[in-house]
Amino acid sequence: MTDYRASGLATFTAMLGEEIAQRLASQADAGGFLSGSSALALDFAFGGVWSRPGLEMKQRSLIVIAILIATRQYSELKNHVRIGIRNGLTAREIEEALIQCVPYLGFPAVASAQGPVIEVLRELGLDPSVQTPEERGVL
Repeated sequence: MTDYRASGLATFTAMLGEEIAQRLASQADAGGFLSGSSALALDFAFGGVWSRPGLEMKQRSLIVIAILIATRQYSELKNHVRIGIRNGLTAREIEEALIQCVPYLGFPAVASAQGPVIEVLRELGLDPSVQTPEERGVL
């Protein structure tokens, strides 16, 4: 039988570091408000899905980034761009994911996602000179 909590904690730690992983584990174990969703994140999302064999972590990150663009979940998109970088994605690969989304989601969805992605790239020092569509004056 798989220990989903241990797998989830190990995967989450590799993706976001020990400090953030321990905060999530503490929240999951606390028994208070939102502890159930924290436990589901660790056990199901990270222990049961992200920890599966068959895809590289980098590939999983690309899939999640595309899904978050499609569903316009920009706060979570920023988290997963950070995770994607830790999982080995380059800024160029993330840009290609944005471009790949255009014919399926449309320019407005991708243009809206560019700002959050650019914020993270700047935050991580990967492309400090890139401008959002708003900063370029095209939106």
